Amino acid sequence: MTFARAALFAVALMAAAAVSSFSSTGSGKIALSVAIDGAIGPASTRQLEEALDTAAERNAEVLILQLDTPGGLVTSMREMIADILASPVPVIGYVAPAGGHAASAGTYILYATHVAAMAPGTNLGAATPVEIGGLPSLPGGDKDKNQKGVTEPPGDEMMAKVTNDAVALIRSLAEMRGRNGDWGEKAVREAASLSANAALQEHVIDFVARDATELLQLADGRTVDVAGVKKVLATKGLPVETLEPGWFIRLLSVITDPNTAVILMLVGVYGLVFEFTSPGAVAPGVTGTICLVLGLYALNLLPINYTGLALMLLGIAFLIIEAFNPTVVLGLGGVAAFLLGSAMLLRIEGPGFAMSWAVIGPAAVLTLGLALLTGTYVWTVRRNPPRVGGEAMRGLPVEIIDWQGGEGHVLALGERWRARADEPVAPGDRVEVIDVSDLVLTVRRRDASNNGVK
Repeated sequence: MTFARAALFAVALMAAAAVSSFSSTGSGKIALSVAIDGAIGPASTRQLEEALDTAAERNAEVLILQLDTPGGLVTSMREMIADILASPVPVIGYVAPAGGHAASAGTYILYATHVAAMAPGTNLGAATPVEIGGLPSLPGGDKDKNQKGVTEPPGDEMMAKVTNDAVALIRSLAEMRGRNGDWGEKAVREAASLSANAALQEHVIDFVARDATELLQLADGRTVDVAGVKKVLATKGLPVETLEPGWFIRLLSVITDPNTAVILMLVGVYGLVFEFTSPGAVAPGVTGTICLVLGLYALNLLPINYTGLALMLLGIAFLIIEAFNPTVVLGLGGVAAFLLGSAMLLRIEGPGFAMSWAVIGPAAVLTLGLALLTGTYVWTVRRNPPRVGGEAMRGLPVEIIDWQGGEGHVLALGERWRARADEPVAPGDRVEVIDVSDLVLTVRRRDASNNGVK
């Protein structure tokens, strides 16, 4: 009886241990990982937002945000920082793999994470903002002089404001997470960079970890502030599950490249133009509509200058008019407006989000060439008289079948026609049509140069 009770007690302990193990691994005791690889943009923002939502739904212990980025758009960076600060799940920023970096926007995001770490052989920094893209700044007047009496361009004054704003942001993040704010300011003002070990010595990161297992082991037991609540991390030995980006995020990463968005718009506009000029083709209209909608959706996600977009659309309109009413002036004006609009299109530029003249230039030349080619064809058609019905038969060579007096029958276009002539002809002669009236052809002998072989 004692043995039976001991056996039952042992079974109960094993069952409790199994339940506890299941609870620890299947009911939230897990670490999720998401990798941001490439430029920071709308796709990165969406990817992090979905990962944080998944981590909250599954009650994950932490979310590992693996960074390897040259930077990106400041608007997307600020959205990602806001999501991290509001997250109910602690976020561990991890610059990896070896050889990776968290430059520019990546530095701000790493400062915002609850725990910051780097893999050996990585670096961070160079966080100077590159805010205004497009046109060069112009010299200012006397009112633009600084304290030393030196005239500065208005662009420098704007850049100073942007830089000061970036310094305030990185300092506030450093104060919130207990990191080195002085070096953060140096990274913004002087584009300073640090290796992993140097960042650890400067108290920019919390530790250096070779892999995710060591990362979770070193993060274990740390106290972090999660949305105003102190939480002690219990991460040692947690299983790590990687969250892969879905098809929509992959699509966003492609179409939100401003060069791709512009090309999609061009394909869309010309697809619709071809559909309107050749009704019933269907495929150009469908393809053009899809491309145009995708292009406009991508531009809506980017910080664009609507004046630049208006100039680009005006240039395309001029080129379309040039195709149907050739003037050359409209074509050249359309290319100029398109290129100028492309230069002004992005209100804010960043690594991976800049207009490439290697793409825009050939696109403009190709569009102009298409407009001129179409215009040449249209002009040629306009200069030639229409040849339909009876007009199409003028000058047509025919053969006399039978003839009597001034009338007879001829073979034209494989059919037998009544015909008459004001000059003598005989059966078998090759003649040409000079007029058509009431289904009767008027013919004449062909010139010696046109007779050919009878």
